[in-house]
Amino acid sequence: MHFSTAGVSQRWVLITGGGLRLGREFCLAFARAGWNVACHYLHSRGAAEATCAEVRALGRQALAFQADLSDRGAVSPLMAQVYAACGTLPQALVNNASLFEPDSASDFGADLDRVDRLLHTNTLSPLLLTSDWARRWQAHDSAQPPAPDSPRPVAIHVLDQKVCNLNPDYFSYTLSKLALERAVALQAQALAPGVRIVGLAPGLMYPSGPQSQANYDRAARVNLLRAPLQAQHVAQTGVFFAENPSITGITLCVDNGQHLVPLERDVMFMVDD
Repeated sequence: MHFSTAGVSQRWVLITGGGLRLGREFCLAFARAGWNVACHYLHSRGAAEATCAEVRALGRQALAFQADLSDRGAVSPLMAQVYAACGTLPQALVNNASLFEPDSASDFGADLDRVDRLLHTNTLSPLLLTSDWARRWQAHDSAQPPAPDSPRPVAIHVLDQKVCNLNPDYFSYTLSKLALERAVALQAQALAPGVRIVGLAPGLMYPSGPQSQANYDRAARVNLLRAPLQAQHVAQTGVFFAENPSITGITLCVDNGQHLVPLERDVMFMVDD
């Protein structure tokens, strides 16, 4: 279901980590729904440009932007570059870029640089980028008040079903996603009515960390539906959030019910390789 939006051809979405895996699926799903795409990347310039080419083949505009989101000084310049290049503020922001590195509670603090990278990339950067984006929308609306029935822009924080199904593996990563999940409602309250904030918590979609393909194939069926999760279905949910003007302040698990299958450890360690 798609909701009509004035000036639909001018709608832009900024997707962080947009060149690969789920980020690419977000880019394509939004393009198919009529959105232009600003695709952020860190190192994967070739993949980002290839994704932009796919978006253009769907008849939409697409631009690629490089920024290191582990550097707090890169956040505001990224939004400024997108605004200048696109000629408008993104109507949607998908905070998809993420860092996934192993550690445990017992060795927490042994590598504080790693902890800092995880917390900054997975928590602080999405919050900073969203805050900067929301301030720009506030200034825009002050200069040009929106129509009373105009859909409000939306920021989507991409989380992990782990936030609803705890296990202690990938300790700092999990902390970073838990903090971002708690911020969904807080930002929704603080930044209303100017923008909307939602959380999207997917399950396992791709081989991660040390997983072999065989391990992934087994782990991908450890959910209520006993089937691998399709990344395009997660991406389609992002479009639904963007185009349904009545949703804010919630987190939705899109994971084939993985969050309802509690495990003592991360699923990759619970299936035979």
